[in-house]
Amino acid sequence: MEPGHPLILLNYTSLTLDSSSGPGPFVLLGIPGLEVAHTWLSVPICLLYLTAMIGNSLLLTLVAADPALRAPMYQLLGLLAVADLVLSTATVPKALTVLWGFSGEISFGACLTQLFFAHVAFVAESSVLLTMALDRYLAICWPLHYSTLLTPRMVGAAGVVALVRGTCVMAPPVVLLQQLPYCGRKAIPHTYCEHMGVARLSCGDTRVNIWYGLATTLLSPVLDAVLITISYTFILHAVFHLPSRSARHKALSTCGAHAAVIFLFYIPALFSFLVHRFGRHVVPGHVHILLANLYVVIPPALNPIVYGVRTHYIAQRILRLLTPNQVGVGRK
Repeated sequence: MEPGHPLILLNYTSLTLDSSSGPGPFVLLGIPGLEVAHTWLSVPICLLYLTAMIGNSLLLTLVAADPALRAPMYQLLGLLAVADLVLSTATVPKALTVLWGFSGEISFGACLTQLFFAHVAFVAESSVLLTMALDRYLAICWPLHYSTLLTPRMVGAAGVVALVRGTCVMAPPVVLLQQLPYCGRKAIPHTYCEHMGVARLSCGDTRVNIWYGLATTLLSPVLDAVLITISYTFILHAVFHLPSRSARHKALSTCGAHAAVIFLFYIPALFSFLVHRFGRHVVPGHVHILLANLYVVIPPALNPIVYGVRTHYIAQRILRLLTPNQVGVGRK
């Protein structure tokens, strides 16, 4: 039976009208309005997820196993890979089961767990991207002080701060969601659980959820994006004053690739967060949900390539890993 079959939609509608008390289990509807295209939409999402899993796992393995990759820059890549793995794994597998028509049902506890880990990973990744922008700023604008200002211990502290920051931001919404009354509405028009998507199912007052979500959005990803933009502005100013044209071209190419991935990470995410609060009746639901799926698969799939493979030393290690015989012959 097709995902968009009238009987299935009637089933989902009846779930929203159920008057039983208590939260969940909920039903994730996928992408309302595009039910007949669920299978086709799952193909790029699945391929991007596999790319993210393979790329980030390989990058993380190299950084953890190779003693030569102990510099702060490579350790930051490892932290980024961990955040990407958690972000995509917390959301995509369940989204695929929904799009493939297997099961959209999810318990209240599993829903809260999913949104907690997904949002913590997002905030942590935002923190890591900010630290990486600072790393590039110090390397280009303050090269003589780089090794003293950014040490492996500082990177470890940055990782702990990213995790604690994400946990502190997301713990209150989980508590708030647990305290809300739920009056039987169980259908979530999405492929995975989000904070405001769950809060909308409540028959109680969700103003605290709305304002808390808005405040944390402005003080976390928006603030990080502004600081990253300022950092890259200084970096570009320094790059344009480099004497070598080839050095300028290489630096601009690297900065451009970084900016593109950062853009794909922040814009869909911020759009999704803000639409939940202000644009539900303006933006079509399928557009909102499609963009919400973009930031959990595209940046995790591209980050290992943009930040990892484009790094000469890591590219050499991957080439040696994939073609050990040819490398050995070349040495002889």
